[in-house]
Order: sequence, then structure tokens, then C-alpha cells
Amino acid sequence: MQENFLVPKMRPHAVSIFAEMSKLAFETNSINLGQGFPDTDGPQELKDEVISCINTGRGNQYPPPHGFPELRSAISAHQKRFYNLDIDPDTDVVATTGASEALAASLLALVEKGDEVIFFDPAFDVYRAVIDLSGAKPVGVPLSKPDLRPDIQALSEAITPATKLLLLNSPHNPSGTVFNREELSAIAELVIAHDLIVISDEAYEHLWFDSNVHIPISTLPGMFQRCITIGSGGKSFSFTGWKVGWASGPRPLVAAVKSVRQHLSYVSGGPFQLAIAKGLGLPDQYFTQFRRDLGVKRDQLSAGLTQLGMRVVPTEGTYFVTTDISPLGYTDGLEFARMLANQCKVVAIPHQVFTESGHDFKEYVRWAFCKKPEVLAEAIERMQTIS
Repeated sequence: MQENFLVPKMRPHAVSIFAEMSKLAFETNSINLGQGFPDTDGPQELKDEVISCINTGRGNQYPPPHGFPELRSAISAHQKRFYNLDIDPDTDVVATTGASEALAASLLALVEKGDEVIFFDPAFDVYRAVIDLSGAKPVGVPLSKPDLRPDIQALSEAITPATKLLLLNSPHNPSGTVFNREELSAIAELVIAHDLIVISDEAYEHLWFDSNVHIPISTLPGMFQRCITIGSGGKSFSFTGWKVGWASGPRPLVAAVKSVRQHLSYVSGGPFQLAIAKGLGLPDQYFTQFRRDLGVKRDQLSAGLTQLGMRVVPTEGTYFVTTDISPLGYTDGLEFARMLANQCKVVAIPHQVFTESGHDFKEYVRWAFCKKPEVLAEAIERMQTIS
């Protein structure tokens, strides 16, 4: 009998780098700066809301298939409040089991064999896995070096008659880049010229720093009607384990996503949906302070990595700092990450695992700074022994 029953198209995705590095972190008793989850909880009032919902029976049974009305209304109000987008909570929003399910449902609904899906490389590893599941062809367009910004000319040259969809991610994981208005406008021109659909992964929409304000591409002229926008309660409120996400956009596109999503998890997380609905209505001060606190941690880790001799790519958003390790004399990020865990007891993620074959990002490594300041300080201290 055969030993590997996994279908060939999914074999490249059989082992996640996050599983490998988390296992390595456990085995070596390392500080895990690899995975993007905070080591502190989000707002207490959201936890209180979950407990209240459970105790009173709100959400303990199946919620409505496309999400509680309270959550869909809160998402609609959030899009209006922050981006002046008008979306109907009944027809233009669907709640999902995290942003990853929103992404999967959108791709499975909108592309199939013979289509090409284009995106900037390096990219979150789930992208390629789901594109392969859909039968479409993934087409990665390398970000420009050294500071990992979108290369508009390369994007234009990569579009073919088979290109159906652009998968956009800003604030961008893993680079930490926030695409600016000029870059987004140039991307939008290409999208309109080639009549593409856009899935805009905005899971880190509230995690931008300094003047690098997040701009949804759907707010640009001519873009709303061709965009599915994906959001994440876990990232915006530091409850990644609750797995509450959503997709929003024009009715025809959202209808397609709903049709597929109902056959994935069907429903999930009733009490958590209601808590995230409350979170989306928190005052501006919450979001401002959230960014300010994370910005301090970004600066702490960036300074420490610079002191160690790495070149730090400017971090404009997300949970992540990216460094170029070549000044240390290393040329392979994966080898460096494995060495780091065994020698220094710190785990990071190499960019090369997020890239297409042939795209050379071996000198870049991603570090998560959404940790307690004392944890970041200890990680830097441990890495003083890098050799």
C-alpha cells in the first residue's frame, strides 16, 4: 500500500514553517519570535462580553450562517467610520472563522483551473496553499529590494490574459511594508485596465505606525465594485485564538464568497463574534493606544537587532520586523533560523519560506515584536552570542 496519500498538489504544503519552528522553539526552550501572536490579552471588556454571552446562552448554539447581525452591523459601521465605505450589513458582509477562512472561501469561489492569481512575493504561506487547492496558478511578483516595496513595473509585466485576480496584502506580511497611496493608485490602474478582481487582505489594518496610514484599495476610484476586503478581529484586538474574521464588499462578490464559505466551517465562535462586534465599536483612543504600544515594541526590537549588526528594513505596519542578515555573514535565512534556535534559544522565520522558487530572499528574516518588552529584551540578550 502507498505511504503518501496526500494529493500531489498539496504535498509542498504538507509541513508548515510555523509548525516546524514552533516545534523547534519547544524542543530548544526558545523565545518564539516566529509566530505573530501577542503574549498578552486584548481588552478586558471583550473577555467580559464573551463570558456574559456564554452564561446567558447568547451564541452557545449555531449562530446565523453568515454571522450574527450584531457583528455584520458592527463591520458595516467600522468600514463607514474609518474609510467612509457604505456596505449593507445584510448583503455585503460575511463573518468567517478567522481571516484565513475568508481568504480561502474567496479564492475557492472566484478562481479555478486555468486562472492565474497574482500577488507580491514574499507572501503569507496560506496564499499558495489555497490557490493550489482552487486549481488556479499562483504567480508571485517579487517585492523590490532592499526595502521590500511593491514593484509596479514587475506587476504589470506579470499580468497575462489568464490573470483573473490580484491578491493584495497591506499592511504586508512578512515585510512590514504599508503600501502608500501612489503605489496603490498605480496598482488600481493596472487592475482596472486588465479587468481584475481584487482580494485585499487587510488583517493588519489597525497595525500601522507613524504616518504610514493604511489605505484600503477599495476606497480608490473605480475599485469598490471589484474588491473583496478581508478583516481580522484577532489581529485588531489581540485575540488571535478566537478566530473571528470577515469579508466585505459589493453584493455579487460577497454572495459568491458566502456560497463557498457555508460549506467550510458553516458557523463558528458565536460568543466571540458578539465580543468582536463590541470591539469594533471601541473609541478611537483604543486603536491609537494599540498602535502606540506596538510601536514602542517595534522600536525596541529594531534597535536591538540593529545593535547586533543586522540591517533592519523600516517597519511601517504589522507585528513584524524584517532584517537583512547578510551583514552578519549569513546568506541562508533558514540555516540561520535553525542555528539561532539551537545556539541562542530564539526563534524567527526566514522569508525564503514565503517565496516562489527562484525568488531570492534568503538574506531576509522576520521577527515578531508583539511580545512583552521583557521578552524582547531577553531575546536580544540571548542573541549576543551569535557567531
